[in-house]
Amino acid sequence: MASPASQDDTGIDVINAPQDVWGDVYHELLRAPWSLTLLAIAGMVLAIDVVFALAYLVTGGVANARPGSFADAFFFSVQTLGTIGYGAMYPQTAAAHWVVTAESIASLFAVALATGIVFTKFSIPVAKLEFARSVVIYLQDGVRTLAIRLANRRGNFIVEAQVRVTLVRAETSKEGLFFYRLYDLPLVRDRSSALGRSWILLHRVVEGSPLATMSAESLRTADLELNVAVTGVDGSTYQTMHALYRYMPEDFRFGERFADMLSPKPDGRLELNYARLHDTVRATY
Repeated sequence: MASPASQDDTGIDVINAPQDVWGDVYHELLRAPWSLTLLAIAGMVLAIDVVFALAYLVTGGVANARPGSFADAFFFSVQTLGTIGYGAMYPQTAAAHWVVTAESIASLFAVALATGIVFTKFSIPVAKLEFARSVVIYLQDGVRTLAIRLANRRGNFIVEAQVRVTLVRAETSKEGLFFYRLYDLPLVRDRSSALGRSWILLHRVVEGSPLATMSAESLRTADLELNVAVTGVDGSTYQTMHALYRYMPEDFRFGERFADMLSPKPDGRLELNYARLHDTVRATY
């Protein structure tokens, strides 16, 4: 399976795009890896601690804190923000009490923001769909057929699963204008009432298909990609989920088909071998 980095890289370097860093920070944290999100939350908390530690240094009035000691002011700020209160240091002047009050209010906002981000990130439904590394093209029932295989790595069902396959191809218009055209590839079956384990998507490469006039050689050198989008309802959380995957020209395999993942067992049951998800075998083309 292609690495996540290669799937996210569209091959387009965007410049001069409008950016709203602070306006989109919430969505950026939801999209970011867990490690980066937790690091950002920790950085926010430490920043608040530092700001109020400086306030304690200026105002003073913290009992048992060494005069001019940033370390004592910082750790008192940490204890206040975290509502720890060991009792070794405490405010003893009006100014210090006002700073503690302000930090207590700031702590409420910090906890609320952190809780909201973490809860939302946990509750986002993430599809555990794995796509075969290759797209295969072979003869099925005497018709040239493009096949894409995917598998549900969870033990539950994806209810009312729907899939769309789009071919993005570079073209030049009659006027000489270069652009990327999108073609929706019709599938033999584009929906499943309950996607449990594996699913092979089939597109008949017949007259009218954007792939009909392409050979193995021309396709491998073409500027195109194949995008697969799956949507459905998670059978456990009842939330809408989606998965995206894209294939490049080098991922196409001509004259091959997917190896069977199902095999009979002696007791009459069937065995589904996930290890064969990416395997292909020679086929008529």
